[in-house]
Amino acid sequence: MAANTGRTTAPYDTTLTGQDAQLVEEIAWKLANRTSGLPDDPEWVAAARNSWHELPVALRRILAEFRRDSGPQGALVVRGLPVEAMELPPTPSVNGSVQREPSLAAAILLMVASGLGDPGAFRPEKGGALVQDVVPVPGMEEFQGNAGSTLLTFHNENAFHEHRPDFVMLLCLRADPEGRAGLRTSCIRQVLPLLSEGTLRTLWAAEFVTAPPPSFGLGDVETPPAPVLSGDPRDPDIRVDIAATSPVTERAAEALRTLQDHFDRTAATHRLVPGELAIVDNRVTVHGRTEFTPRYDGTDRWLQRTFVLSDLRRSRALRPADGYVLGAAG
Repeated sequence: MAANTGRTTAPYDTTLTGQDAQLVEEIAWKLANRTSGLPDDPEWVAAARNSWHELPVALRRILAEFRRDSGPQGALVVRGLPVEAMELPPTPSVNGSVQREPSLAAAILLMVASGLGDPGAFRPEKGGALVQDVVPVPGMEEFQGNAGSTLLTFHNENAFHEHRPDFVMLLCLRADPEGRAGLRTSCIRQVLPLLSEGTLRTLWAAEFVTAPPPSFGLGDVETPPAPVLSGDPRDPDIRVDIAATSPVTERAAEALRTLQDHFDRTAATHRLVPGELAIVDNRVTVHGRTEFTPRYDGTDRWLQRTFVLSDLRRSRALRPADGYVLGAAG
């Protein structure tokens, strides 16, 4: 696996060698074709976890390093994955599209998820599918979510939830034909030194309310104010959704505006192409998307997404039968 010198400067960005890509393809097809059941079944996930250990050593090593320390950008792009071996249908264009059937992409995502922790999903979000499509949907262009095509503001995935994902994985199956759509990431590790003492004190204060998305069906449930930053002051976690986090004081409003400005200043943009897997450390990195113009003709950008929980046990009370799907309560 050779080091990549392409479009971003994240220290963990890497490209599979041809030999490693071929091995990944063989293992993924074996998992997809010989494992009974469907990717959402616990037996299928168990088979993916076992197959993880067969993947190339270089790939497993860099993912283990990333899990331990995601670096200054809190994001990793793995390039050269063998998705070109798939016979892709037209890009889906319906809301809530997911991947329920065995496929090469599902095998890759669930194997990698097993190396970072465990795959997880939320029942109210796309029916709790472990592999979800990220595609533009007609009529939802202005939607602040994966179905939209307007500028998607920076956010931690499911920021309102106590058991939000630790990692978000996005595998590109088909690129935006116009090359405009790009994943944007910004890490608090790069933003922290740019913030004033006053702004930092405010971000550590419980003066921000993050609302759940309507899809979770929690109605008008009151969410108590919480801080944006938590943990070690030298390397804090971040919990914010620019579109859904509301300040409860004037100083909190100013701190949130400042934070957003610095996200924009430090952001990296990843215009993913087929075979590229972006992994975002959701604990320290926010992500968003540039705007683009969908065609809705079957050639639009198509990513598949899987969430990872590094400590599945913590959410046990929300997972019926010790499965991989969490309920709505945060």
